[in-house]
Parts: sequence; C-alpha cells; structure tokens
Amino acid sequence: MKKIQMVDLQGQYDSIKDQINNSLQEIMNTSAFINGPEVQNFQKELEEYLGVKHVIPCANGTDALQIAMMGLGLKPGDEVITADFTFAATVEVIALLQLTPVLVDVDPETFNIDPEAIKKAITPKTKAIVPVHLFGQTADMNAIMEIAKAHDLFVIEDNAQAIGADFHSKEAKTYKTGTIGHVGSTSFFPSKNLGCYGDGGAIFTNDDDLAHTLRGVVNHGMYERYHHDVVGVNSRLDSFQAAVLRAKLPKLDIYNEARKAAAFRYNDAFKDQKHIKTPLRSGDCDTHVFHQYTLKITNGKRDALVKHLNENNIPCGVYYPIPLHNQKAYKDARYNEADFPVTNQLVKEVISLPMHTELDTDQIDHITKTIIEFVNN
Repeated sequence: MKKIQMVDLQGQYDSIKDQINNSLQEIMNTSAFINGPEVQNFQKELEEYLGVKHVIPCANGTDALQIAMMGLGLKPGDEVITADFTFAATVEVIALLQLTPVLVDVDPETFNIDPEAIKKAITPKTKAIVPVHLFGQTADMNAIMEIAKAHDLFVIEDNAQAIGADFHSKEAKTYKTGTIGHVGSTSFFPSKNLGCYGDGGAIFTNDDDLAHTLRGVVNHGMYERYHHDVVGVNSRLDSFQAAVLRAKLPKLDIYNEARKAAAFRYNDAFKDQKHIKTPLRSGDCDTHVFHQYTLKITNGKRDALVKHLNENNIPCGVYYPIPLHNQKAYKDARYNEADFPVTNQLVKEVISLPMHTELDTDQIDHITKTIIEFVNN
C-alpha cells in the first residue's frame, strides 16, 4: 500500500504534468506573467463551466471574499450574518472592512448555516448574509435566498470548498454553487477541489454593474491606467496559476466524482457503526463534492482517535477545533453560548479523513478498519 496522504497533489500532477509543463514554459517564453492570455482564457472557460456571466480572477480566496464585500458598497457598522462553524477567513474579512460580524449556529447534519438562526439574527443594521458551502456541501440556498429577498439583503456565497457542486432551486433549475447569490467567491488554494500551485481565487456574479466595480477593485481601482475611480487593492491571479487551473478545469467533474466514490466507500464501511456518524448524503450526491470527508465521533473518543491515527501514520484533521465566537479575535459580549449548541458539540466530535482524487481502495480499507477497531475498543 502506498503512503497515505491527507491530500495527494503529486499523484494528481503526474497525470497532467506534460500539459502543465508546456504551458508554464510558454509563459516563460512570452513573459506574459500578469493578466496574460492564460488568465483571460481561464476566466472565459470558468464562466462557461459555471454558467455565470462574469468571473473576476484574483490573488486568493480571502481577497475574493473581501473584494466581493467592497464591491457591494457595505459600510462600517453594517451587520453581516455568517456561520460560526467555518474557517476564520469568512469572518476575518468582515472585521477587516469594519463591518460587524454576526455569527449564528449551523445545521447538525450539513454543518452549514441554519436558516432559522439567520432569521433570528436579522436587525435593522443587517445588510448581508454569507453562507459557506462547508466541506463541499451545498447550503440551503432556497431558504437563504427567500430570507434575503424578504429583508432586502445581499447574499455573498463563500464557495471556497464547493466548486463544482450543484444547487437545485425550487423552480427545478440547477445552478453551480457560487452563482446563486448576488456574488460568490472561491479559493484555488492547492488542496481545493480545483487548486493551483500557489495561491489564487475568483469572484462570480451575474450583475454587470457589480462585475465592472469588482474588476476595478482588484486592480487598484483602475479601469484606465493611473486613473483610480474606486478604492481598490492589488489582487491578481498570475499567469502560472491560471495555466495550472486551465489544465485542471476540464477534469474538475472527474475529480469530484473520484472524491464522491471515495466518500461512498467510507460511508459503506462505517454504515453500521453506532458511534460514527457519516456525512449527510442524498441521491447521487451532486450537491456535495467532498472537499473534506468529515465524520462525527459520538462516544467522546475523537481526540484519542486523532492521536491513534497519527501514531499509525494515518493523517487526519479537526476542522474546526474552536468556534469562531470563542476565538480571541472575534469574541463579543453579544454572543450567548446557548445560541450555539450545534457548533459547540461539533467542535468536540468532528474529524476529517484523507480525501483526494488519488485515494485507492486499499488505503480506504486500511483507514476505516483502523478507525472502527479503535472506536469500538
């Protein structure tokens, strides 16, 4: 059995290295390092894949979220509702812009923001909702969009972990996550389902005017060189990263299907284990692309299991060990522990297992056997 890795980027690279190497060499030959043809072509190809009018590439996923909020014209003091159980970048950009983060609890099955918690958190100062499609699972966008419409709120999708996932609307239409709200953002960090070999990100929207604003924001507020029309930042996807992403994008659906196959094999192994709760899945699971495969260990052995797996050379992760409302940077007297029962339980139970396109059956069988034996001991 080959070495088990949390993410096997080398194995994925081996299957596309000729295309990537040739593209990178061409960039070196032309010296088109910034805003070159690779970036422009990737933008168009991603727009076509997502079925969205505008893709605005940028330097990373955190920038993508920040720029989306800047483009919407949110003002200091405006309240932005988002999930308590997610990576800090989601709330970080809210705070950086001097907006007011409002953290709410999540659904115990999907780990995504709870629409009922959103409703309870809305005040006259609320201006936006940021649903996170966590671990690759689509948030309840039907409910979220209804809430936003009723209260005249912006919806900013954090799609850093779910590119390629589908959303089925109440009108029986299918959309890609990140294209449903007013604006969406994603990350191309190397370990993502669509990852580059450095940092990268993008913003998505169907709003022509917003897209125009965003294109200025990512480039120092310029639409014409040395004419600064809006307050901007320096956040551009470089040509090398775009070339890598162009090689991977046609394979994204294949990559996501490989992740699903691995997840289903995990699920089958764990299905009769009373102390192991597998990720929610429905039908062929096109609404979940398994950026992470995250279990709940319900008998209090999560931390001991992490130690045991590490001792047996099986990588794992705890995403996330501390709720955002208890993080030093984001603590606030407004928060009441009683408002976060799900998140407070999840941080004690969740564990993420190796998940990537190169996982094989021998590896999964070894991982699951090791976990089952320990949890039941």
